[in-house]
Amino acid sequence: MAKKSSFWSDFQAFIMRGNVIDLAVAVIIGGAFGQIINSLVADIITPVLLQPALNAANLDALSELSFNGIKYGVFLAAVINFLVIAFAIFLLIRALEKVQRRLSRAKAMEELDTPAPEPDAAVVAQEKLTAALERLADLMENRPQ
Repeated sequence: MAKKSSFWSDFQAFIMRGNVIDLAVAVIIGGAFGQIINSLVADIITPVLLQPALNAANLDALSELSFNGIKYGVFLAAVINFLVIAFAIFLLIRALEKVQRRLSRAKAMEELDTPAPEPDAAVVAQEKLTAALERLADLMENRPQ
């Protein structure tokens, strides 16, 4: 009869699977990268893009825009942040794809430049011997009696 595993041993086996650990690492690194991107957008890109418009509206921050208590400036800031983040990720992915294409082309060219390996002399001799024996067998079978 098979031994039943306990809840904790099943849980431990689940946690120790490679893909779960890889996922945890990816989430942690993704969160850290997200903070970098948010800072880039909020502290550098958005002020550079919006400062002329904010100066024209006599505002210090986009979040100050409101109408009858509706803070549409906060919504606009979120939309702009989304678009800038999406554009930054698009540029990053496009650059990575370009590098991958360049590397695959370089690898293909490298494979073309590599000469074909010389056939093994023993294999060539075996193939010639086999072909000669086959021809001899054909002659023996087809010879007039």
